[in-house]
Amino acid sequence: MNKALALALLRVSLGGLLLAWGLDKIVNTEHGLAVSDKFYGGLLSVASLMPMLGVIQGLLGLLVIVGWQRRWVYPIQLVVNSLTLLAVFGSVIDPLGWYLEGTNLLFYPSLIVFAASLVVMAFRTQDRYALDTVRQSVTGAA
Repeated sequence: MNKALALALLRVSLGGLLLAWGLDKIVNTEHGLAVSDKFYGGLLSVASLMPMLGVIQGLLGLLVIVGWQRRWVYPIQLVVNSLTLLAVFGSVIDPLGWYLEGTNLLFYPSLIVFAASLVVMAFRTQDRYALDTVRQSVTGAA
């Protein structure tokens, strides 16, 4: 497989995940509140705030999908995915719940999403299908 195509698929997948979680906060505010309460200590558990957070997360996902402003968007994505990884870290170090209670194998992929975020950042210049790259090659813009 071509590296640029693989990076594009990885970028679209990561952005799609952010978009899906953003939409969930907009259309299912109660679920967003429950996730905030359980995994983030209720830090953002304000019903009126959930849709706004969903819009921001959804826009971030769209920017990742199309590959626009990756120099700034990828680090923001990494922070979001890092927070998620930290929130479910028990499930990463003990996904089968052998030593820690309340862990869940379904949260282990948070580590993979975090690693994928690092990969798209590291190989950003080699993603030829991102809007930034296409625009630069067409216009010669920096």
